[in-house]
Amino acid sequence: MADIKIGKIVNAHGIKGEVKIISYSDDPGRFEMLESILVGGSVSEDLTEYYIEDVRYKAGSVLLKLEGVDDRNAAEAMKEKFVFMDEDDLPELEDGQYYVRDIVGFDVVDEEGRKLGELKDVQTNTAQDLYIVSRKDADGKKAADLLIPGVDEFILDVDTDGRKITVKLPEGLEEI
Repeated sequence: MADIKIGKIVNAHGIKGEVKIISYSDDPGRFEMLESILVGGSVSEDLTEYYIEDVRYKAGSVLLKLEGVDDRNAAEAMKEKFVFMDEDDLPELEDGQYYVRDIVGFDVVDEEGRKLGELKDVQTNTAQDLYIVSRKDADGKKAADLLIPGVDEFILDVDTDGRKITVKLPEGLEEI
């Protein structure tokens, strides 16, 4: 069982103890599906569980009313803390779907099987997902990351057993 970072408390909201959260989740309704969250530092240790009493949205942020956080001072004391959810609360995925955290570190290869690099992250806060591939130059030194649109036209296959992602590079995207 692992804890998954899904946001950060950035401020208090109002006088009744609501906290304002910047969500890291690609699912806008994530917090509505949870009964409770875990709050703490940058790593998932020494976390405190809070039951969610209410969820609202305002200007791209999530506003949560947490049980036991009943005034602005208590909410402000939580500022800059991270929000986690229990891995067991993740919804089941359909065949062919996967969580980003499960594919980070996979080798990324082109259609001919040449290794382009390793998946560093998937940026999901853009119009379309963007696969960020960490690369090295001919001397083995870090090179500029490769950014590949996360659409079927370019992401041809994700082999979870072989830990490999096969891609077609967009036209004009040059390799070093």
